[in-house]
Amino acid sequence: MEDVVDELVLIITQYGLDVIGAIIILLVGYILSKRVPITLIKIMNKKGIDPTVSNFVGSLARFTILAMTIIFVLSQFGVQTASLVAIFGAAGLAIGLALQGTLSNVAGGVMLLIFRPMKVGDFVETAGYAGTIKTIGLFTTEMATPDNIQIIIPNGSVWGSAVSNYSFHPTRRMDLVIGIAYEDDIDKAQAVIEKVILADEKSHKDPGPVIEVVELADSSVNFTVRVWCDNGDYFPLKFALTKAIKQTFDKEGISIPFPQSVVHRVTSD
Repeated sequence: MEDVVDELVLIITQYGLDVIGAIIILLVGYILSKRVPITLIKIMNKKGIDPTVSNFVGSLARFTILAMTIIFVLSQFGVQTASLVAIFGAAGLAIGLALQGTLSNVAGGVMLLIFRPMKVGDFVETAGYAGTIKTIGLFTTEMATPDNIQIIIPNGSVWGSAVSNYSFHPTRRMDLVIGIAYEDDIDKAQAVIEKVILADEKSHKDPGPVIEVVELADSSVNFTVRVWCDNGDYFPLKFALTKAIKQTFDKEGISIPFPQSVVHRVTSD
């Protein structure tokens, strides 16, 4: 019995401080793993960063603190943590190489959520697709086409492509090409087009419409018509103006010619 007691005293003497130190490290690491992520998330939310990004960063910080805590505890008992870190690094490298496509999508998602080239509800064209953004996750971006087809694109492809955001600005310019026959009065046609545009409340008066002859084409004299409108009125105004200009041309006797060719027949005696 005395030998057992002596052995316990020896163990406590040799490892008691190490155990106490390890317990303190575990407590501190646990507390930090709880508080640091919460603090980071609050700071990022105050700066207007997307919650998906802030939550991701908070989780990353928590697991990083826990991993460092384990390494410090092991080093407290004399374990060679250098080799352990090297093993973790090699394992991380192997996992990274195996999942490089997935990691690139995660990186692309984080960049999209930080720099915000688009947001949910925007109509955009990117990576060869056009549609309304539904969700932007860490791995994929989901959009719906105008005919309501779901499109899911990896974030790496989105971030690596040009993004045309048609909803970014509150106003848009509409361009129309209107052709009239060579026999028609250009000034009259120009005045008719302007009257039709100004009569529609969706068209902006400042800046006003631009109506100019742009081309003497094979079968028609072509006008370029440029009209500014609110972003949400773009397609309704385009459809309405196209119809109204045609109907008004018919009333005013202005024709929109079909493509035509002049054929000369040469006869010989």
